[in-house]
Amino acid sequence: MAGMKQAESSTKSLVLNALQGQSVSRPPIWLMRQAGRYLPEYRALRARARSFLDLCYTPELAFEITMQPVRRFGMDAAILFSDILLVADALGCAVTFVEGVGPKLEPVRSTADRARLRPAADAKKLAPVYATIRALKHELPAETALIGFAGAPWTVAAYMVEGEGSKEFYAARAFARREPAAFTGLIELLTEATIEHLRAQIGAGADVLQLFDSWAGVLPESEFRRWCQEPVARIVRALKEEHSDVPIIAFPRGAGLHLPSFADAVPVDGLSLDTTVPVAALRRTLPRLCLQGNLDPVALLAGGAGALEEAERIVAALASGPFIFNLGHGVLPETDPAAVAALVAHVRSLQLPCVPSHGGERDAC
Repeated sequence: MAGMKQAESSTKSLVLNALQGQSVSRPPIWLMRQAGRYLPEYRALRARARSFLDLCYTPELAFEITMQPVRRFGMDAAILFSDILLVADALGCAVTFVEGVGPKLEPVRSTADRARLRPAADAKKLAPVYATIRALKHELPAETALIGFAGAPWTVAAYMVEGEGSKEFYAARAFARREPAAFTGLIELLTEATIEHLRAQIGAGADVLQLFDSWAGVLPESEFRRWCQEPVARIVRALKEEHSDVPIIAFPRGAGLHLPSFADAVPVDGLSLDTTVPVAALRRTLPRLCLQGNLDPVALLAGGAGALEEAERIVAALASGPFIFNLGHGVLPETDPAAVAALVAHVRSLQLPCVPSHGGERDAC
């Protein structure tokens, strides 16, 4: 593939190879929210737990849920079953999940509210997460990458201020404008807590990290740079100073035209793309960066030949550089597991042609 290094013969996963800029013979594939309500085996385990947080904080259950899609579909990566709001919970912002509604948090909307938070995340609270990673690392084969993750500071702060999920996060955005010092303090607290959380995940055995900034797209340009880009850059640089060999993927969902400047400013190894991104155009703009995405989850929900044809289009658009096949967001709960199986099998069947590199020599696949 253009601009890629020659492939190494090893048992490392295709996901790691792609993130390191190496040629691969077929597209690596994993799916965001690949462990979840669309799987009957997940629903069976969920019925055993008192709450969603119990699933996250019980290593035996989180381990089993993480493994379910790997066993069923042969995914090229396992992503830790957890939640981006565990960091908020560990900072003392109590989190609950209401069935059929979503997360509820004690809102942080003043300097006094901010003062109630812990100065750092409670490591004991998060210890079960790291225990889950250690168990997964012991179980997973070498060719299956283990992905740890966290929410980016802006997205977690938005939930903390709003007190719940939202489509626009008006309360969070207004608080950031009215109380910039207090909001800056919250972002700084979350940035440091996220660094520590991800550092601990690496120590437990995570091969790859992904930062989810699910609500980056609600911010205008200047606030995107301040609240999304700059904190994520700080997190990535801090982790890279100690663990330069651990790839990091950023997912600034909805960033759109900000993506090229984001990639220039943030030293990530991969950039995950939401459904709205024109992948062929972005590949031309970022020819050497590993891109991940971006099948519409609704196309997967619909299934059939249309989903497979769309997958082929994405592969063709990204194949001149390093890439990982994924969705533009998470698997929808109503998705038929058979549609996921068909997608995975089809993507894994696609062969990637070797093309001349920028140096004029053909890469080995």
